[in-house]
Amino acid sequence: MKYKTALFKIGGAILEDFENLNSTISQFSQLFGKDVIQRIILIPGGGSFANFIRKVYNELKFPDEMAHWMSIISMDYNGIELGKKFPKLEVFEEYDKLKEIGKSFCIFLPYQFLKENDKLPHSWDVTSDSITLFLAKKLGLNECFLIKEVDGILNEKNQVIKEISALEFRKMKESGKLPKFKITDDKLKSQSRPIDPYLLTLIEKWKISCVILSGTSKNQRIADFFDESKSLQKKTYTRIK
Repeated sequence: MKYKTALFKIGGAILEDFENLNSTISQFSQLFGKDVIQRIILIPGGGSFANFIRKVYNELKFPDEMAHWMSIISMDYNGIELGKKFPKLEVFEEYDKLKEIGKSFCIFLPYQFLKENDKLPHSWDVTSDSITLFLAKKLGLNECFLIKEVDGILNEKNQVIKEISALEFRKMKESGKLPKFKITDDKLKSQSRPIDPYLLTLIEKWKISCVILSGTSKNQRIADFFDESKSLQKKTYTRIK
């Protein structure tokens, strides 16, 4: 499985955990070094900063417009901090330069790009998940990847669903069939957390699939996914298409 370009969003739970982040970047470095992926583009999630903005938004009721751009600024901030932790990674904020680069392992800061391409709704239905797929569309990719602390979407038997359509996922969510655990439950890291609602709309609209992979330090889900020697049965992921 060779990729010329692959776009990965790194969720806050990975960015903000030292071991998880090191494991994730290490796996990417292996894939890049072996030329499995020639161009790796990382998009940072908003993490705790975006969650704080949401909390203040709920308390102070400031405009959706302000909350939207503040949350995207938090993504840029996390990207800058990521670049400081891993200085070998190039950091880009100009989309034209991102398009022009060849073989590269880099971080993209989305604020400037989204200001110039203001096509997404300004609401909490749109998070870094949707922003990643939007960028995938602009780059002409047919899929993107979300690196989270979960193995994927779970069915009623708590088994990871490898392939599911956006319509099927929406029906599962509306019918309450997505597994739920208490926040203090030990199974938290294997629960099926929701993706942002607007992502399903974009998947259906543009026919771009989205693959959820775990980036926790307890496994090598990212490297396994791109390992051609492993069968699909031995890979753990969810592709929403």
